[in-house]
Amino acid sequence: MTYPTFSLQGPSENLLKAQIAITGSKSETNRLLLLQALFPVLSIDNLSNSEDAQAMQRGVASSKGTVDIYHAGTAMRFLTAYYATQPGVSIILTGSERMQERPIGILVDALRNLGAEISYVKNEGYPPLAIKGSEITQDSVQLNAGVSSQYISALLLVGARLKNGLTLALEGKITSVPYIKMTLKLLEKIGVKTKFEGQEIKVFPASDVFSQSMVVESDWSSASYYYSLIALSDVGSEVSLSSYTPDSLQGDAVLRDIYSHLGVQTTFKKDQLVLAKVAAPSDAILEKGLAWDLSNAPDIAQTIAVSCFGLGVACDLTGLHTLKIKETDRLVALENELSKLGAGLHITEKSLHLAAFNGSIKAHVTIGTYHDHRMAMAFAPLALRVPIAIEDAGVVNKSYPDFWTDMKTLGIQVVPV
Repeated sequence: MTYPTFSLQGPSENLLKAQIAITGSKSETNRLLLLQALFPVLSIDNLSNSEDAQAMQRGVASSKGTVDIYHAGTAMRFLTAYYATQPGVSIILTGSERMQERPIGILVDALRNLGAEISYVKNEGYPPLAIKGSEITQDSVQLNAGVSSQYISALLLVGARLKNGLTLALEGKITSVPYIKMTLKLLEKIGVKTKFEGQEIKVFPASDVFSQSMVVESDWSSASYYYSLIALSDVGSEVSLSSYTPDSLQGDAVLRDIYSHLGVQTTFKKDQLVLAKVAAPSDAILEKGLAWDLSNAPDIAQTIAVSCFGLGVACDLTGLHTLKIKETDRLVALENELSKLGAGLHITEKSLHLAAFNGSIKAHVTIGTYHDHRMAMAFAPLALRVPIAIEDAGVVNKSYPDFWTDMKTLGIQVVPV
């Protein structure tokens, strides 16, 4: 599906004041939806309203026929493990053209080694998948931990329902550890015992999951765009977001530390996350640039790169190897679109270097989104600096359907062209 292009222009004064309600974390929501399917005594409050969460809800309600999850990568990984471990299920699991280019062989191999019946409908190692659910009795498997933590989380979640539990032996450097820890924390919250030591994770078979309501914290990835907006606004700007906690399970909560170097102060007032522009970037940051390893929070890389470009700050971001297999190759997409605006950017397979920019940002440039929701939202804050246009703007529905409405609340003009 292709959406209209939106033209964006910032408010006449670069001073932002607003209160925004953001729905639940997509990452937490999809994990809890799978746990609820496995343990129906659970209920969930503050679900994400994203297309990805809707795809997951449709998926766990299906047991026959074809399930198309479109662009929802998390749903593809989680549902593969779910269907494979449900006796009586017979499903063709497919997705968009891009989803059929995203590898899933590591997860399929692990499930097959446990005894699952999964075959490839088209290309070896890629969706669509033909899955026949069966009872899994084997309780240990090895897999490469350096490609996607979602493979690991998918196995951990279903492991709690297996007769003998599950032990994962992880090979190589473990990527996106906070997302794995999120999965383990949610399992522990519902009463499932887990153990994570070194390169091994064990999930014990569930013995006493009791009825309870799980509340999803709001999405920190969505909060990243407000960090960028505040960073690019004038001192005195303040935006309050709900509902957040200081002890978040989400790896993207590292935004608090990163944006403090760009003049953004974070405070918590009850369930409100309050972001305030208190200063310009420090002299040290302006001189040396921002350097950060995002191995544990790769989804905020685009937002940070755009923020730094708009502020004239150089940045070196590493740990970005997973961006190559997202909705698009996000590193190439960033290089293409920032270059249109005048940026100097160098990328590798797992890093990017953005040179400090001291010129005038090119105005009225149309940003390509490559069917990637984060490209649209990461570039939108630049409207505070120059008028820009965002192509295929409705891709934000994947994770944040209210995004453009909330931009208007901040005084940003959003006009279809």
